[in-house]
Parts: sequence; structure tokens; C-alpha cells
Amino acid sequence: MGKSLVAYFSASGVTEKVAKNLAHAIGADLFEIKPEQIYTKADLNWMDKKSRSSVEMKDRSSRPAIASKVEDMGQYGVVFIGFPVWWYREPSIIDTFMEAYDFSGKKVIPFCTSGGSGLGDTAKNLQELAPGANVIDGKRFSPRASENELKDWADQVLA
Repeated sequence: MGKSLVAYFSASGVTEKVAKNLAHAIGADLFEIKPEQIYTKADLNWMDKKSRSSVEMKDRSSRPAIASKVEDMGQYGVVFIGFPVWWYREPSIIDTFMEAYDFSGKKVIPFCTSGGSGLGDTAKNLQELAPGANVIDGKRFSPRASENELKDWADQVLA
């Protein structure tokens, strides 16, 4: 299956912690999906319909720019993609990431952090953005997910 990559977007640091624990638990490489323009607290105010995140999520064609690229995506057979749940789905920057690479023949496994919302239609959305990939249903994790919990889950989805 090749090497594994844990790619993640984290606006507040919560998803970053889970992504780092997952990468460490399974011996995967780590890549931060960092926006060219960092999100401010005001940008993330979901109660403000004019905030940057609200505007992006309302427009399904929004593709926020990413600051850097994965050097050699071809070396990875498995790509875990982590993010916070925004408006019951993946943030638009994840869509940017999915469209930036050829995931043909790769297993793509989403995971998220959220106070209560699940992944919604994320697997379906990611599959549409990466038609040659094998996108499987992912899982929502608590910010306190242990390395053991993450490794057990990864072992199950990679089996």
C-alpha cells in the first residue's frame, strides 16, 4: 500500500493535536494544510454570516489557497485527511487540497474533530473531488483521542 501521510487543516490547534498523535501512532509522515491567509478569530466566527469562514462555506466553489504543497504525493498509498467540521462537512480548504493532487489508486481516509457534528457527506464529497481514489468513511475524534485509540482505528481501516 506504500507509505502513509497524515495531512491536516487545523484552525484552532485541536485537529493538529489529533493529527500529530495519529501520525506518531502509525509512523506516517505529517503535512499541515496551511492557508496562505491564516484565519483570524473574526474569520472563524460562525455566528457572523459575513465572516470569512461563513462566506467560504456558503459558496461550494470556494477554494482558499494553500501556502505549500506535498513534495511527492506519489510516494503515498494511504492519505489520512484531518480537519475540524465546519457547517456539517469538511472546510473548503480541504476541497482545495483534494483538487491539487492525483489521488488515483490511493486510499483516502478522512477524520475530523468536532464538538458533536459528524462527518456528514464528507466521504462522498471527497470521492467526487478525487474520482480515482478509494475514499472510505472516516471517523470523528475527541480532541483528547489517545495514540492507542487512533492506532486501533487506523489498524481497522487499513486492514
